[in-house]
Amino acid sequence: MAESLRASGIDLRFGTSVTGARRDGQVTLTLDDGGTVTCDEVLFATGRRPATDDLGLDTVGLAPGRSIEVDSTGLAAGVPGEWLYAAGDVNGRALLTHQGKYQGRIFGTVIADRAAGRPLDTAAWGRSVATADERAVPQVVFTDPEVAAVGPTLEEATREGRRVRAVDYEIGDVSGASLYADGYQGRARAVVDLDRETLLGVTFVGPGVAELLHSATIAVTAEVPISRLWHAVPSYPTISEIWLRLLETYRG
Repeated sequence: MAESLRASGIDLRFGTSVTGARRDGQVTLTLDDGGTVTCDEVLFATGRRPATDDLGLDTVGLAPGRSIEVDSTGLAAGVPGEWLYAAGDVNGRALLTHQGKYQGRIFGTVIADRAAGRPLDTAAWGRSVATADERAVPQVVFTDPEVAAVGPTLEEATREGRRVRAVDYEIGDVSGASLYADGYQGRARAVVDLDRETLLGVTFVGPGVAELLHSATIAVTAEVPISRLWHAVPSYPTISEIWLRLLETYRG
């Protein structure tokens, strides 16, 4: 992604902070290394906040303007009577449209089951819990090239104390990539749990890789063993052969 941005003439500065700014026709930024950058305008990405200011949360003991903390069944914490549920961005669990829809399906089932007096299935991946919010969130950044990922990165998995290995492969070296576009460039990474020999996370970067993501999401969510994935044969010549190349690289 960085290579693509630089090829478009974009100057990327990682690990750099802005310590001052002034406008005199143009804008001049002072950086923490003593250097300056002059530009027409500045855009600061300051994050998002939930639109909960005017929902009356204060009447039930919750703070307006903040996310509504919920458990994995969607039930709001700190509200007497166990009646308030929150799905989607408002709960801060996974700020993506498809995850909000997923929560709606799970939490709706919970509400119906509780109303009917049916027992809940709260084991991991049970029908009453939104386990995917914590273990298998798929996401796509629709840039050029696209970035598609599911599950933890190598760094995240390492911080969690897992014994993992990352396997990388150039997507452009797969036969089907040349059919998609001349000079195709991209990268795939699989993060493997070495103790269980299952996939924890997968990342693709390249043109059209968003359509590869659901197969990765299924493999991560189902915790499919590498030994079984070896028998999932990708069609030739398609970019899906990237799966075979990743597995071959992992097996040496």
